[in-house]
This record gives sequence, C-alpha cells and structure tokens, in this order.
Amino acid sequence: MRERHASQGARRAREFEAFVAGAAGRLLHAATLLTAEPPGANPRARHLTALALAHTYAAWDRLHGEDPYDRTRQYLAARFAREAWHRHGGLGRSRRRPSGPLGGLAPQERLVLVLRLYEGVAEEQTAALLGLPVERVRTICDRAVAALLHPPAAPARPVAPEAKTATP
Repeated sequence: MRERHASQGARRAREFEAFVAGAAGRLLHAATLLTAEPPGANPRARHLTALALAHTYAAWDRLHGEDPYDRTRQYLAARFAREAWHRHGGLGRSRRRPSGPLGGLAPQERLVLVLRLYEGVAEEQTAALLGLPVERVRTICDRAVAALLHPPAAPARPVAPEAKTATP
C-alpha cells in the first residue's frame, strides 16, 4: 500500500514538474504584464505565479482531464483581480503608475488585454471569468488597445525664454 502511494506521489510530482517546465515562463510573463512590473524586477508577478502554481499543484489529482494551464491562468487572473481590488479599492485607475509596458493602463484594462490578446482567451470566456457582460469586455479591450496605440501626449515642457540681445 505504501509503495503504491509512493509511486503515485512520484508520478504526480513528475507530471507537475513537466507542466511547470512548459508553462511557468508563459505564466510569469502574463503575470508580469498584469502587474505592469519591468521584466527584470517583478516580485509581485513572481509571487502571483507561485501562488497560482501552488493552487494548481494542490488540485492536481482533481483535474480529471481539465487543462492545468487554463486552471492556473484562471486562478492567476482571479488572484490579480482580488489583489487589485484590495490594493486600489477596485480595478479602476490606481494612484501610482507602474513602470512596465502596460503601466499606463488601469488594472482591469491590463487584465482584459492580457487575457484577450496575450493569452487568446475568447471574449465570452473572459466575460465569464470576470463576471462582466461580453460587451463590457469588448469595450474595455478596445479602450486599452487604443490607449496603447495612441498614448496621451506628454505635457509640453516650458521653453526658457531666450535671452534678448541688444541690437546695435
């Protein structure tokens, strides 16, 4: 009996290690985009990815044919949304602008954009995952893409007045 449990545990560990080897990089990149941290300095994204992978490992034996990547991505997105809600009082604009490539977007815009464009999740699935109408997901995605393609102009710098020269 112990040998059977040990072999099942070893098989489970091997399967999960293979999953992590194939999926961890992409999940970390998605988390880095969500948190809008620079790729080289992304402690929140690493923490978010570790939590999502730990959650998947805990449920590994109960997946029963379900896609582990999809399950992990769902947890990652839900955890990010929950943290953004607690950190910023919602998924709207935050007071502090992150410095990453998507730093100019609100957390909800980043979440929808990453799920739709980076991860390729359908509008209907994104809407169901976030508890939003499909039309709202489409609007948020369109607004986020427009903000990335046409960022607001930087405020004009005041030009120092040129020194007047006396004319002879």
